[in-house]
Amino acid sequence: MKMRRFWSVLTVACLLAAGSAARAQEQDALPSGTDADRAAPATLTGTLAKVRNTGTIALGYRDASIPFSYLNARKEPIGYSIELCKALVSAIEDAINKSVAIQWVPVTPENRIDAVVSGRIDLECGSTTSNLERQKRVAFSPIIFVAGTKVMVRKGSPISSFRDLAGRKVAVTAGTTNEKALRDLDRRFKLGIQLQVVADHAQGFAQVAGGQADAFATDDVLLYGLIAENAGKGGEYRVVGDYLSYDPYGIMFRKNDPQLAQVVKDTFQELAADGEIERQYKRWFLRRLPSGTSLDLPMSAQLETIIDAIAGGAPQ
Repeated sequence: MKMRRFWSVLTVACLLAAGSAARAQEQDALPSGTDADRAAPATLTGTLAKVRNTGTIALGYRDASIPFSYLNARKEPIGYSIELCKALVSAIEDAINKSVAIQWVPVTPENRIDAVVSGRIDLECGSTTSNLERQKRVAFSPIIFVAGTKVMVRKGSPISSFRDLAGRKVAVTAGTTNEKALRDLDRRFKLGIQLQVVADHAQGFAQVAGGQADAFATDDVLLYGLIAENAGKGGEYRVVGDYLSYDPYGIMFRKNDPQLAQVVKDTFQELAADGEIERQYKRWFLRRLPSGTSLDLPMSAQLETIIDAIAGGAPQ
């Protein structure tokens, strides 16, 4: 019962945290009129104006955030977040009454926020946590997933909880909430963790696989994805311990862009209401991935509640 109450509180907290920036932008949005007025405003501003003028939209992707955003065998960006971003692109095309070309731009955990702020990318389609600190610089879509920091170890490792990380070498990806969670944990409990900061999740996995690190800490769903993608390549791995942080994901875009914020809000409400978010979830979390493996990860009750709230037009 305590766990159920905790997740109920978490669901509400996630909705409120991810939505604060979007609600502020909506207050500055243009007055609503007819459907045609909302779909094609008389004067385009911000990202919509940029996209119409250039005929292109820049989407940031990750190369190893399985199954959210990663590269297939043909080096093409694929994944759950990628598909949701493509739906946003279609909605943007409707809003500006013009077809656009997608420019794919690789980003890392360290440079992804700067890439949005600077205009190098227009949407960031990855596995990025929406929190109050980041909302000071960028805006986020409604929540698309709820994850949390855990650690991955090789089978047979004596590590089973965060206290077992004392004095151990732990890989963590630079610029992530996971890095902050581990540093905070280390300071609080004086564990003496030897953090090995790596550039991306694939490198973190490789550190453990190669014996250079005792554990790799990142969001649990990403760990399951990496384990699934590397099945059959030697070595067995497991995800252990309690959650060290809780992380609601969203699609990033620029702040203070009311026209784009309205398109994002309306699009996600439609995607939730007609079941498209659920269909994409099943495709990437329950069915076989292009590699032939499956995460076999049913949608959590927390995410189901969030999607129902989005479909009902709850403030995000």
